[in-house]
Amino acid sequence: MKYVQVTIKDIARELGISPSTVSRALKDHPDISPETKRAVNELAEKLNYQPNIVALNLRQSKTNTLGVIIPEIVHFFFSTVISGIEDVAYSAGYNVILAQSNESLQREKTDIKALFNSRVDGMLMSISRETTTFDHIESILSKGVPIVFFDRVYNNAQLSKVIVDDFEGAKEATLHLIEQGCKRIAHLEGPPNLAISTQRLEGYLEALKQHKIPVNKDLIVACPLGSLDEGKAATEKLLSMKNPPDGIFASNDPAAMGSMQAIKERKLRIPQDVAIIGFSNWFFSSLMDPPLSSVDQPGFEMGQEAARLLIRHIERKDKDDAEVVPETKILKTRLIVRASSLKKK
Repeated sequence: MKYVQVTIKDIARELGISPSTVSRALKDHPDISPETKRAVNELAEKLNYQPNIVALNLRQSKTNTLGVIIPEIVHFFFSTVISGIEDVAYSAGYNVILAQSNESLQREKTDIKALFNSRVDGMLMSISRETTTFDHIESILSKGVPIVFFDRVYNNAQLSKVIVDDFEGAKEATLHLIEQGCKRIAHLEGPPNLAISTQRLEGYLEALKQHKIPVNKDLIVACPLGSLDEGKAATEKLLSMKNPPDGIFASNDPAAMGSMQAIKERKLRIPQDVAIIGFSNWFFSSLMDPPLSSVDQPGFEMGQEAARLLIRHIERKDKDDAEVVPETKILKTRLIVRASSLKKK
């Protein structure tokens, strides 16, 4: 698809003002009225104006740089993914520019534009928990920049992605709790707009179905932030029920850790009274008291596979400009059983 670059002159013509006024409005110059600034910025956004003309003129020159957008650098899982990306990228002669959306859609939009203006050859991306619209991604794709998604993906059949088998991981975790004798298993559900949350919920439900355990919707509590505080609050609510759960499967480890806090404050025992399993196998999981059982995701391998896919797409595009065939790679999870869920020894 041919990309037509919008210029300052185009914006000026549309609004009936001079190009110099547009330029100063975009730079937030004090001499320009707030009304004019607003009109210019709104039109620039609508037309997807890119201020970095040099970057656009040089778009055809390869920089051997990959852009990476992740939701959180502090997340242990994403830190391992970054290590995997860098391992493959540097070996293949590519540099890496890292951006963090901090779970914000607006920040994600800013990051993707910044990486484009930095003339990256391609991008690796895991969407934020706020991301429900994808115009900003489609805009970059329309300019011929390949994007490979990992973990949290944009579900477009034309795009490549690397994911883990969240369904099987969640199912295995829930089956383990059932095998340990748990009868009332709660689920702390992740952000509803993310496919990983849906798959983990489905895996939990499938395990219950296999053992003919009726689904109790009161035992499924939303934890969209997936934070320790949210996990604690959700568990306090669950423990206040007339028939509280004897097992909890959390969609991530921080929520599971918050759950452990709530259980201890009630003077209940883990796992004798309530068994717990998380998801992601954070570094801190094994240091909890008792150590937290968790579904391990191969983050380093995910980063490696995503980087290999993107580099193949870039180099094929450079070679013959042919249509890139999208690929989906699904990696296996592994249940790490520790003391927090082990009732039967």
